[in-house]
Amino acid sequence: MRKLFGTDGVRGVANLEPMTSETAMKLGRAVAHLFKRREGRHQIVIGKDTRLSGYMLESALTSGICSMGVDVLLVGPMPTPGVAFLTRSLRADAGVMISASHNPYQDNGIKFFSNDGLKLPDEVELRIEELILTNEIEHLRPTAKEIGKAYRIDHAEGRYIEYVKRSLPREMDFQGLKVVLDCAHGAGYSVFPKVVRELGAEVSVIGDEPNGTNINAGYGAMSPKRLQEEVLLQGADIGIALDGDADRSVFVNEEGHVVSGDQALAAFAFDLHERGRLEKQTVVGTVMSNFGFEVALQKVGISLLRTPVGDRYILEQMLANGHNLGGEQSGHFIFLDYNSTGDGLISGLQMLKLMKRAEQPLSVVTQCMEAVPQVLLGVEVSRKPDLDSIPELQAAIRSCEKALNGTGRVLVRYSGTEPLVRVMVEGQNDNQIRQVADQLVGVVKAAIG
Repeated sequence: MRKLFGTDGVRGVANLEPMTSETAMKLGRAVAHLFKRREGRHQIVIGKDTRLSGYMLESALTSGICSMGVDVLLVGPMPTPGVAFLTRSLRADAGVMISASHNPYQDNGIKFFSNDGLKLPDEVELRIEELILTNEIEHLRPTAKEIGKAYRIDHAEGRYIEYVKRSLPREMDFQGLKVVLDCAHGAGYSVFPKVVRELGAEVSVIGDEPNGTNINAGYGAMSPKRLQEEVLLQGADIGIALDGDADRSVFVNEEGHVVSGDQALAAFAFDLHERGRLEKQTVVGTVMSNFGFEVALQKVGISLLRTPVGDRYILEQMLANGHNLGGEQSGHFIFLDYNSTGDGLISGLQMLKLMKRAEQPLSVVTQCMEAVPQVLLGVEVSRKPDLDSIPELQAAIRSCEKALNGTGRVLVRYSGTEPLVRVMVEGQNDNQIRQVADQLVGVVKAAIG
């Protein structure tokens, strides 16, 4: 049973357990010990977003890592995918990102990357917890010249900018495109505008004045309203919003409408498919990917492989099966040809590339699927037995799927963070899917509500 790690690192309210200086220092010690896999000096990269508590946690992690005889490379505010890249580029033993992604500023999180820039598998995270909770390494105390040092890497941003730009053909630029960027007052506030301006676009920026407490506050991928207004005000071709740690991107078209994550992923998939670059003619999505998305892919011979919700599960499937494109509705898109994790900057550049190649507005480029109606309901539950062990629920699901007759989809699953069962029904008829959803909610309430 996990005690520290959740679905994406360790996360919580800053300065309350587990997001305290004390626990951060222990995490630093455990990771430093675990990733000492070669002779000589060892190095771990630490990046962060713009939260006030980042200073506190960065110092604690640095102290813990150095206390184990490992050096720290500090890169300052940097997108999560930038930390993954720099971990590989600097030949570090591991990487650490201090961020709570799209959460409000009072929260924070710590997530780790292996030396190849990949998020850690469950078994490694459990081993880190074991090292902390058992005090197994408490006696390990290097002294004198064996204590680690911390270095500030001043050129980290420039290295990442050049890396991101290499995801485009060398001859491509974005002259003639008018772009509005929303950086969520987060980790991408400095680097993203520089990248897009260097590529020749006319750029306006909002959400680029972080003060430690305004990250994600009314700006960014979770709150695109201001971006929609700015796109219309500026007469821009596209708006691109990042989240707090810049690993996801949400697009707004020239008409001021938000492009769904499924629409964007479909556009990326069709482009790779047409150019013969979609590995195994498969896209990796999640159980929440719209049924209309799956239908659109099938029409052109592309398969959809579904995973549980969460970009880490998408990445695991991509790596295990040799796929190069995956994503989810929230705006996480993974292009394994370019980076080892979701990268909001690369996703933004790939969408600009599609527009440039097609010489079409974003509203046309993303008009490649028709979402089917969806009902999503939550049911509070008193316990969480295996849903497969509730025969009346399984019978109801089978009956509802039969009623939809291949024109829709039923999904019943537990929330990963709340005492809820989530009931999702998709189909062609609004009244029918509402009735189906209400029927399933009633069964869940009767069984475990």
